[in-house]
Amino acid sequence: MALFHNLLCICSLLFFIFPSIAQTSFRPKALVLPVSKDASTLQYLTQLKQRTPLVPVKLTLDLGGQYMWVDCDQGYKSSSYKPARCRSAQCSLAKSKSCITECFSSPRPGCNNDTCALLPDNTVTHTGTSGEVGQDLVSIQSTDGSNPGRVVSVPKLIFTCGTTFLLGGLASGVKGMAGLGRTKISLPSQFSAAFSFHRKFAICLTSSNANGVVFFGDGPYVLLPNIDVSESLIYTPLILNPVSTASASLEGDPSSEYFIGVKSIKINGKAVPLNTSLLSIDKEGFGGTKISTVDPYTVMETTIYNEFINAFRKALAGVPKVAPVAPFGLCFNSTNIGSTRVGPAVPQIDLVLQSSTVFWRIFGANSMVQVKSDVLCLGFFDGGVNPRTSVVIGGHQLENNLLQFDLAASKLGFSSSLLFRQTTCANFNFTSKA
Repeated sequence: MALFHNLLCICSLLFFIFPSIAQTSFRPKALVLPVSKDASTLQYLTQLKQRTPLVPVKLTLDLGGQYMWVDCDQGYKSSSYKPARCRSAQCSLAKSKSCITECFSSPRPGCNNDTCALLPDNTVTHTGTSGEVGQDLVSIQSTDGSNPGRVVSVPKLIFTCGTTFLLGGLASGVKGMAGLGRTKISLPSQFSAAFSFHRKFAICLTSSNANGVVFFGDGPYVLLPNIDVSESLIYTPLILNPVSTASASLEGDPSSEYFIGVKSIKINGKAVPLNTSLLSIDKEGFGGTKISTVDPYTVMETTIYNEFINAFRKALAGVPKVAPVAPFGLCFNSTNIGSTRVGPAVPQIDLVLQSSTVFWRIFGANSMVQVKSDVLCLGFFDGGVNPRTSVVIGGHQLENNLLQFDLAASKLGFSSSLLFRQTTCANFNFTSKA
């Protein structure tokens, strides 16, 4: 009886924190957001409608971000904004450990007494500060996986108020960051709780001006011409880094970022000789391999990077090298490189995962960057000695790959290049309604 009472309390608490659309019986199975690539910063941007009355808010997409944060200093006006009071259920869910007792201005979003605080983090510039936890209305489009559907609302989405200086380094017009990471108040967690759908989401980024897509919820994930990409995913476990990798964090917090277990790296089927101990996460949270949408290219610890580019150079020995074009370290004369359906005809790179038969294959479209009409550079960077994370798989390597993050099962599903399937991440049909 006591167990039943406790379960009833927990369910009631979750309903209180995440009231769903309430006014209507329609319950979406999934939600969808468009994602664009900013040409000057190479950041991936999305847009949510927030507040009352609704305002479009442009955000930099942060795959491993802890939650959504928005600049509340400039022009944040909303009749539906509510600060999260200290010791409330919202503060508990957000794992806030501090309370704002004195804010030195008249009450406004971002400045209220007796409100809990978190540490919003600009992961592009690695800057953090303190900010008020609040709630406000957010509206977003539903989807059946093939087309956008009707707009639905989450009346009390939890987010954090940042300050204007935190926007430094973000793309023009951006007002904050959309965190999709492993916390209970990230956007995927809150959307799945609000509408009681699967704790899964998928990202599909584009290299072009056309929109890519983020799906919240389970598949189908259908791209033109009527290809359900969720049917052909390869799976690997997601690994929890027990130590926070955020710019500002509290002791004992685990990382909200998504790590996978890369065991080795192969080029044209041949293993790159590297110190594989760097591919494991140590007890201080150093090492390992994570996936990032804020790093435009894959970044490797110096010794891994040096062995990697040496192996790639040898595998492409018949093509003349040219002087490196900053910020890249290895470049080739592209007139000597053929073209294929999956990009330039260069050696394929395999990130070998839990076994030799499970690997993420990177083809020329995701490994090479055209920097001049006749120059192709390898899109991988030297991350220095003793970086926090040994390998960071960056945005260029993710483009036109669909990645599904299953939070409940703690596993990643990945498609490898969709160019093989004769589709791209720009092929979600945003124009017609379900």
